[in-house]
Amino acid sequence: MLMDEVVNKWGIGSGLSLFIAAGVSAEVFIQIFSPLTTTGAFFVGSGQAPVGRILVIFLSLFQGSVESMKTALIAFSEIAATAIVFLLVVYVQAMKVEIPLSFGRIRGYGIRWPLKFIYTSNIPVILVAALMANFQLWARLLESWGRPILGTFSGNTPATGFVTWIFPPNIVRNLFSGTFASIDLAHALTYILFMIIGAVIFSIFWVQTSGMDAKSQAKQILASGLSMPGFRQDPRIMERLLQRYIGPLTIMGAMAIGFLAALADISGALVNGTSLLLAVMIVFRLYEDIAKQHMYDMHPMMRKFMQI
Repeated sequence: MLMDEVVNKWGIGSGLSLFIAAGVSAEVFIQIFSPLTTTGAFFVGSGQAPVGRILVIFLSLFQGSVESMKTALIAFSEIAATAIVFLLVVYVQAMKVEIPLSFGRIRGYGIRWPLKFIYTSNIPVILVAALMANFQLWARLLESWGRPILGTFSGNTPATGFVTWIFPPNIVRNLFSGTFASIDLAHALTYILFMIIGAVIFSIFWVQTSGMDAKSQAKQILASGLSMPGFRQDPRIMERLLQRYIGPLTIMGAMAIGFLAALADISGALVNGTSLLLAVMIVFRLYEDIAKQHMYDMHPMMRKFMQI
């Protein structure tokens, strides 16, 4: 909390958000480059494979067997899945709709009110992840009480029941290892639908309860002395016009973020989809804050780079 206060007062962005992004980034770095094994020993002479996927790829290629080639492909696919989801999230995060507004008291001067495509950010995915964690918690409790209504577990992995279908399958690993079956495809589609539908429901709930709905935004715009060119300064008219944008963005943005989180999970990314999306959005928001606060005092070449 002390470091968060220091960052909020003297730095850029939120300290808690930076800690989250740093934790996820460190996990990705470890999963790619760590020379240690899962037991914490150095991989040379231990007889175990290292955690770092780069080392796994090189060691597997040196061995040259069919099984080692499969291992190398799986390790490469996990890195590629993380990179692809990262780029997709950055691209989607940069999409926005700009609504032209004008100042009623200053003729000829106006601004553009940006509405991001991911209107509710990653809040819906976080809430869906919390819901799934609660399902797994209750499934474990019911199983320990002798009533496995929600399913059973094999170690930390769901084995049967409802919790199995909301646990992400690793489709890419199953494809390369030769264990892929038709049930895996149905499992993946069920998980994707659960994430998308859950994200849409929580997105609508979040918009209505956090003051991001069209009515609240219309009041905020009119209170700032702004209005849409060609329309009267009436809250009802402004609300109706904003609803044309906010309604579709709430649903489509939630569907996109739910699909990206599910894609990261089923493709075997180095960290789970919710953590990856959270870290990317925090870093992207930090980039936007830096570009906004220091645009005018930058070197011209650096300013051009930040405007890309």
